[in-house]
Amino acid sequence: MRGLYKRGTGMASNVNQLRSGAKVLVEGSPHSVIENDHVKPGKGQAFNRMKLRNLLTGRVIQKTFPSGASLDIADVMESTMRLLYIDQSGYHFMNESTYEQCSFNKSEVGDAVKWLKDGDQATVVTYSGKPISVEAENFVELEVTECAPNAKGDTVSGGTKMAEIETGCEIKVPLFIETGDIIRIDTRTGDYVSRATK
Repeated sequence: MRGLYKRGTGMASNVNQLRSGAKVLVEGSPHSVIENDHVKPGKGQAFNRMKLRNLLTGRVIQKTFPSGASLDIADVMESTMRLLYIDQSGYHFMNESTYEQCSFNKSEVGDAVKWLKDGDQATVVTYSGKPISVEAENFVELEVTECAPNAKGDTVSGGTKMAEIETGCEIKVPLFIETGDIIRIDTRTGDYVSRATK
C-alpha cells in the first residue's frame, strides 16, 4: 500500500484524525480534505467517507477508507505572498519575508483570478517545493466598475442585479449598489457581503 504514495513528509495520519483542510497523499497526488465523515454501519466495519480536492487538478473526489487506516501527509506548504503585478505572461507573486518570487499563468491561478488585483495578498500552495495553486483571501474588497443604474424607489431588500468588478468578474449585488462603490465579497462562495467604506 505504502508504495502508492509519493512525496510525503514521512509522516502518516490516521484517517479518523484528519480534519477539513488537512493535506494528504491519495494515489500519489496531494489532496486537501474537504469533508471527513466517520460512518458506523449497523453491521460490518466502521469506515471514513471523505471528500477530497486534488491540489494538482482541482478535481473533487469521494473515497472511503477503513476506519483506522492511515494516509501519508503530503509535502505541501502554504505561504502568504503578495501579487506584484499581472501581465500577459501571468500573475507574479513575492514572499515578503524571503523575497522569493514565483509566477503562474491564468489557468494555474484558477478561480482566484476573479478576486485578485495588483498588491493583494494570497496564499500560494507549493508541493515538494513547486508552486501548484493560488488561493485568494476569504474576503476581498473590490470596486464596482459597471452596473445598471439604481432606479428610483429600488430600495426594497432582496432585489439584486449584476455588477462587474475591477477584476472583470461579474457578481450579483443588491439594487442600491452603484458604479464606483467598493464592495466586500466572500471569495469562497462568490457572494456579495457588504458595501465597504472608501
